[in-house]
Amino acid sequence: MRLFDPHIHMTSRTTDDYAAMHQAGVRALVEPSFWVGQPRTSVETFVDYFDGLVGWEPFRAAQYGIRHHCTIGLNPKEANDPRCREVLDILPRYLAKDGVVAVGELGYDAMTAEEDEVFAAQLALAVEHELPALVHTPHRDKIAGTRRTLDVVRESGIAAEHVVVDHLNEVTVDLVADTGCWMGFSIYPDTKMDEERMVTLLQEYGTERMLVNSAADWGKSDPLKTAKTAQAMLKAGFTDDDVDTVLWHNPVAFYAQSGKLDLDGDTDIPVDRSATFAGNSILRGARPES
Repeated sequence: MRLFDPHIHMTSRTTDDYAAMHQAGVRALVEPSFWVGQPRTSVETFVDYFDGLVGWEPFRAAQYGIRHHCTIGLNPKEANDPRCREVLDILPRYLAKDGVVAVGELGYDAMTAEEDEVFAAQLALAVEHELPALVHTPHRDKIAGTRRTLDVVRESGIAAEHVVVDHLNEVTVDLVADTGCWMGFSIYPDTKMDEERMVTLLQEYGTERMLVNSAADWGKSDPLKTAKTAQAMLKAGFTDDDVDTVLWHNPVAFYAQSGKLDLDGDTDIPVDRSATFAGNSILRGARPES
């Protein structure tokens, strides 16, 4: 079973997570830029963070046989901080880089005027750079937030098929299902969605334009939730082909619209544990693992 996690924050995870993910079948992932848990104090901190997403983190993933891609954007929570607004000026140079397959996460947190402005500006960048957009719906007042999200997406002129509206659930999926946008679902231990609820939605809505992710950030989360959703699908009577559609072909189809998805037609990549990045190794001086 091959798996593609289309939204997972691996900067927050350990190499043990990478190893467990590979063992569970994960062979590719997309890591969206996001809020790191405390306020950033300057644009320069974003530069270092973005550099890590296009440099160190792909190297670290490759050391465990996983292809790493990312999305770059100003998270909606940080759109309200005036110290972060200049990030919009540096985004174009990152959106042009290899391995950056979408603009995101963008969207709403508290649905402020500042978030409106930054959301629209980043959708315009997605159109300009011919990239898909990964859109974050708010954790609170989700119905109103999803409706407002879809209004801004329509106003931007971006093609609906270039947008995934993420963090959906049972009360918001209907709002997105007929828009032509992709539908994203984050599977968490206690919040958002779980694998059994996800299976029920797949039974009701089918597998087309469905993206399932683990999100897995610095909070209570589980980087194996894509694999657990796959197992729940099989247990509920879905076929191997159904699982392959939802957890491989769908994310490939969505992010391939960027023209920068690098899978080389092969899910297995060679691992060289003696390799270094900027002189650093994940082995921390230890002997290479067998």
